[in-house]
This record gives sequence, C-alpha cells and structure tokens, in this order.
Amino acid sequence: MTWTQAELDALRAAYARGTLRVSYEGRSVEYGSEADLLRRIRTIEREMAAEAGTPKPTHSLATFRKG
Repeated sequence: MTWTQAELDALRAAYARGTLRVSYEGRSVEYGSEADLLRRIRTIEREMAAEAGTPKPTHSLATFRKG
C-alpha cells in the first residue's frame, strides 16, 4: 500500500498529543490504543523507507568477554 507523508505526519501529531482519533485527507480513523497507533506509525515508516531504498534500522547487542 502506498502511504503519504501527510498521513504519517497526522499520525505522529496525534500520537504526540495523546489522542487516538486521526484525521487526514478528508478521512478520520480512531485507533483502539496508543500501541495500535504507534504500530501503524512504525509500519508506515518501514514501508516508506523500503520504497525509498533506505535500509531498515537494526539493533545489535554488544558482548564482552573477561579474560
């Protein structure tokens, strides 16, 4: 699915305000929880990054050895 920057901006603004209802481009969506809203934001960010050819962020853990 193709996402728009306007949609992502509206989702981020709603999350920052602590609201669950998001309106953009003449549409309105109400999310069930902040976790649902944040999950949608992360999904859109990942898909937009993939379309732009930007690598996804990765996490790694450092390991240490004594000796």
